[in-house]
Amino acid sequence: MVVLAASIVHREGRIVLSRLFREMPRSRIEGLLAAFPRLVDSGTQHTTIETEDVRYVYQPLDELYIVLITNRASNILQDIDSLHLFSQIVSSICKSNEERDISRHSFELLSAFDEVMALGYRENLSLQQIHTFLEMRSHQAQVYELLEQEKRKAAEAAAIDAAKRIGAQKLAEAQAARAAMGGGGGMGGMGGIGGGMGMGGGMGMGGGSGMGGMGMGAGFGGQRSGSNVDMGPGGVQAIQSSPFEESRQAAAPKPKRGMQLGPRKKERQEERKLLDEEDDDE
Repeated sequence: MVVLAASIVHREGRIVLSRLFREMPRSRIEGLLAAFPRLVDSGTQHTTIETEDVRYVYQPLDELYIVLITNRASNILQDIDSLHLFSQIVSSICKSNEERDISRHSFELLSAFDEVMALGYRENLSLQQIHTFLEMRSHQAQVYELLEQEKRKAAEAAAIDAAKRIGAQKLAEAQAARAAMGGGGGMGGMGGIGGGMGMGGGMGMGGGSGMGGMGMGAGFGGQRSGSNVDMGPGGVQAIQSSPFEESRQAAAPKPKRGMQLGPRKKERQEERKLLDEEDDDE
């Protein structure tokens, strides 16, 4: 027997799936399948239809038909047995006989059809053997898949390490930049203090500013040994007096303004006053 094609068609003649086992123009197989619904007689129980050139062996699948197109010289009993095997394959692979489900599993069905037929001749295989052949996997294919998985894992690990290194480098650069900015501000503040502490022996106040910060200074008769220099945040410096220095400043008398007479000159004035009083008494 020679099976020309195995097809699944709609009741209106629309092709859902078709597999050719012999060379045939596409227009011819489409014409044969389009003419099939018109040849089906719903009032008969026969599942075979013969024309001048071919024989249709079919089986209903709800709203669809599974059809084998053979030549007229083929053994009809073998054709019917092959049709049942094709029907079992469709039922085992697809969950339902709906057109959408069959289209979703079209590649699996075509592979199974190729296992059943070789150049139009039936292979002596059972349904279990066909499923075994479909599930068989090559050892080389398994080794290749394992190698590909290892490569993917290695690439992912390398990408994670590179991201960590870049993050650590950026963090170190940011810390170095912050440290450089803080050092420049402190040097500018020290320059500002130098301008305020250069005053003379009396009370004096002065101020100066540096390039990177601000400075303030105060001195009593020059730089005081009891003063503390404090470096503030951002390079700002200030002079703080110790508690002992502050108490000494509070106890010291404030200098008087104006002219003051010395003690000898005052004694002379008092002597002259006494002499003048004696002269007046005389």
